[in-house]
Amino acid sequence: MSGEQQTSESAGRKTRLRVAVALSAFVCFGGLLYWIGPDQAYLWVKALHIIAVISWMAGLLYMPRLFIYHTDAPVGSVQSETFKVMERRLLKLIMNPAMMISWVLGLYLAWSVYGFSGGWLHAKILAVVFLTGAHVYFSRAVRVFARDENKHSARHWRLLNEVPTVLMIIIVILVVVKPF
Repeated sequence: MSGEQQTSESAGRKTRLRVAVALSAFVCFGGLLYWIGPDQAYLWVKALHIIAVISWMAGLLYMPRLFIYHTDAPVGSVQSETFKVMERRLLKLIMNPAMMISWVLGLYLAWSVYGFSGGWLHAKILAVVFLTGAHVYFSRAVRVFARDENKHSARHWRLLNEVPTVLMIIIVILVVVKPF
C-alpha cells in the first residue's frame, strides 16, 4: 500500500469501523460473562484484563518511538504527515480503548477478588495511575505533533520511552510477588 492509501479518510473510516465492531464484541462478551456469573467469569475477566494491558503497554512503548522518528522528519513532509496519522490512530484505536478496558477490568478484579485490600494492591494501583499519567502526556504530545509544535528533542522522547517500561516492571513484580 502506498503512503496515500495508508493516510486516506477511507482507510480511517474502515479502521474506525473495525474498532467499533471489536469494541461491540467486547461489550457483548462482557455481558455474557456477567450473565454466567462471577465465579465462572473470573478467569475470562482476568484473561481479558491481561490482553488489554498487553495492548496498552504495546502502545505506550511504541508511541515514544514514533515521536523520536517524527522529531527528525521535516515539518510538512510526507513522512511527518504519515507519522501524524500513525500517532493519532495508535492513540485513538488501540491505546485509549485498551487503557479503559484495563482500568475497568482491573478495578473489577481488585474489588471482587481482593476487596481493594493489600499494600501491594494499593502500590500497584498507584503505579497504574502513573502509567495513566504517561498515557495522558503522550496523548497531549500527539496533539502537539499534529499542530507541528513539538519543542522536544529525540533524546527527550528516548528518555520518556523508559517510563512505561519501569512502571511495567514495578507493576508485574507487585502482582506476582505481592511483597507487602
